[in-house]
Amino acid sequence: MEYGYSILMGIFAGAILLYAGLLALTKDYKMLPIRARQSVKPKDPRRYAAQLAKVIALVSLSPALSALAGLWSMTAALILLPVSMVLLIWLGTSFMKNVG
Repeated sequence: MEYGYSILMGIFAGAILLYAGLLALTKDYKMLPIRARQSVKPKDPRRYAAQLAKVIALVSLSPALSALAGLWSMTAALILLPVSMVLLIWLGTSFMKNVG
């Protein structure tokens, strides 16, 4: 299982991207977990769900990049995962500024 980490991260990235795609297609605010729905009461739930789907898709790049880096070097993959996750979440907050 030399590439076990890369395979697992690739599957994880694909699952997150699939969820983001379903959320973007349906724009159903009720697809969010109950705890997330209780903390945010958006004015336009459909627009909020669509924007959140963009952020989730953006964040799914982090495990995908880590999976690709894992094929080359495990150390690089383990460093890239948290660094890219923080950077992409920070970038994703700009998408959500005027939605809530």
